[in-house]
Amino acid sequence: MEPLQLCIVWYIVFVFSVVFHEFAHAFVAYRFGDHTAMHHGLTTLNPIPHIQRSPIGMVIIPLLSFVGAGWMIGWASTPYDPYWARSCPKQAALMGLAGPAANLMLVIVAGILIHIGIAAGVFFPPESINFTTVVEANADGLQKGLAVLVSILFTLNLLLLVFNLIPVTPLDGTSLMEFILKGELLWKYRALMAHPTVRMFGIFIAWYVIKFIFGPVHLLVLNVLYIWRGVAYG
Repeated sequence: MEPLQLCIVWYIVFVFSVVFHEFAHAFVAYRFGDHTAMHHGLTTLNPIPHIQRSPIGMVIIPLLSFVGAGWMIGWASTPYDPYWARSCPKQAALMGLAGPAANLMLVIVAGILIHIGIAAGVFFPPESINFTTVVEANADGLQKGLAVLVSILFTLNLLLLVFNLIPVTPLDGTSLMEFILKGELLWKYRALMAHPTVRMFGIFIAWYVIKFIFGPVHLLVLNVLYIWRGVAYG
């Protein structure tokens, strides 16, 4: 696939995945009584309001990361009422976890599509794996394009899922701690995440950590994906 074609496929999958993630935040917040995101027009899968809110994270950074690394990363954001979050911490935590849950859904959908393609004789498991090769096509053209698209859908959403579940602010993983920690330990964790230094450098901490954890997670999930096919990667 030509670089421009690959860039277009990456960007389509990136925008869809991030918008679905943010829509999940907004929708769950709305269902639990916080209408902030709805008033900003973000309870929608239409990418335009999300791009308008976060043009750097949704346009500039993804394109620069593709030029520099051959894959895309970026961000968007969904506003919420902090007073609602303080008064309804469990509901706010569920709102926070809704984004990663949306990415998990897309990983599962991509996995199902891979197996359907293999059963139909369109795809087959690759000899080696990377971001854009989770499955191979039996023919060039449309089949090859579909294989690349579903591979990116699988890998990018797995990356977004794992990255966002790292439990440091401002990532969604802090919401997970609301259900794991209890009592004084939870209060200490909240205080740590509210510390200005952690808030300032949390994203850099997460970016450092993801370099060590995503490779093993990616390999594990791919082995689970292909376990029915008797294929293993090491």
